[in-house]
Amino acid sequence: MITPDTKDWTWVLERPCADCGLDTPAVAFAEVPGLLRANAAAWTELLAGDRAALAERPGPEVWSDLEYACHVRDVFRLGEVRLKLMLTEDAPVFANWDQDATAVAERYGEQDPAAVAVELAAAAERFAAALAGVTPAEQERTGTRSDGARFTVASFARYLLHDPVHHRFDVTGKQHGAS
Repeated sequence: MITPDTKDWTWVLERPCADCGLDTPAVAFAEVPGLLRANAAAWTELLAGDRAALAERPGPEVWSDLEYACHVRDVFRLGEVRLKLMLTEDAPVFANWDQDATAVAERYGEQDPAAVAVELAAAAERFAAALAGVTPAEQERTGTRSDGARFTVASFARYLLHDPVHHRFDVTGKQHGAS
């Protein structure tokens, strides 16, 4: 499965994303929790749609809206785990996450959209609340992804924000900030 985040997307910390419209470098750390919550609300609204339409893939190598939503839910969950590691360990290295293997193993395309909506909203809220509790000094703590990409808590929060925003664009065609 080829999805946008199979590439190294750390460039989004340096310039706006021409596709989804998110200007990640301009996002203040304090804004991230609210933006995550707003994004989760958009996904919840999307998941209220027709079950069959949500599970339909636009092409064999492109996830369905439901699969993207499951991925976003898991990104929020993983974000919380990695944030906790950065706050409790010195310079942790994150275990690799094979998102495509997870999609297959967890049968993303067969999950119940209503349940995914609840789980996604809850995961986003937990992650947003955890970020909201980060002190200015903690924002400089670091962690490293298994591919060597190094983040501070602050850059990690902005980087991770891009993923669900970009995937909303993938499924709706709406750029960040568009209603």
